[in-house]
Amino acid sequence: MNDSERFKWEAGEAAARLVRSGDLVGLGSGSTVRYFLEALGRELAAGKLVDVSGVPTSKRTEDLARALGIPLVELPAEGVDLAVDGADEISPALDAIKGLGGALAREKIVAAAAHRFVLVADGSKRVERLGERAPVPVEVLSFGWKRTAALLQSLGCEPVLRGGVIEPFATDNGNLVLDCVLEAGFDAPAFAAAADGLPGVLGHGLFLGMAHEALVAGSGGVISLRSPQSP
Repeated sequence: MNDSERFKWEAGEAAARLVRSGDLVGLGSGSTVRYFLEALGRELAAGKLVDVSGVPTSKRTEDLARALGIPLVELPAEGVDLAVDGADEISPALDAIKGLGGALAREKIVAAAAHRFVLVADGSKRVERLGERAPVPVEVLSFGWKRTAALLQSLGCEPVLRGGVIEPFATDNGNLVLDCVLEAGFDAPAFAAAADGLPGVLGHGLFLGMAHEALVAGSGGVISLRSPQSP
């Protein structure tokens, strides 16, 4: 296991220790979350945790959770106790860019329904300003996507159709993703608000003011970064 994978493993293991018996847990997506799911499945199999169920945010997560013996349910009206998910970028304020795996819409629904939302990542995902490394994924309807792309471009980004025109990537919801490249330090709240108001846009990967905590692993171990709204 190389350092990057070891850091992801450490973050996933740390997140699993946040789960308590009886919890309903939002199960995010991505390579770091895979280690969280493996740890959670191991704890359930050993009987160290009981009466724990999960709400998966992607088909891939659903398949892995089932294989690990994690009971799954649909998202209830009252939400979940804890949601754990990865991130493509994490700012000092714990704002995040998510969705390079394509599950951004479902991830946001579950994160917003969580009493406690925790990001897990290796140290390479920390940035001073959003947009330093990752584009902002935007899920859009396939109908009229070129028009939607033009509207997004008018907001100051360069939208790129994920997968290309010949074989475009499709989300679990059957929609397209436009990866919007922006200058580092762009006005994330303004872009998020404007994108939300565009016809054809179903959701974007800006998770602003949502995370209560981030577990970030690096050469010095796992550190916990907390936001002011952390319960």
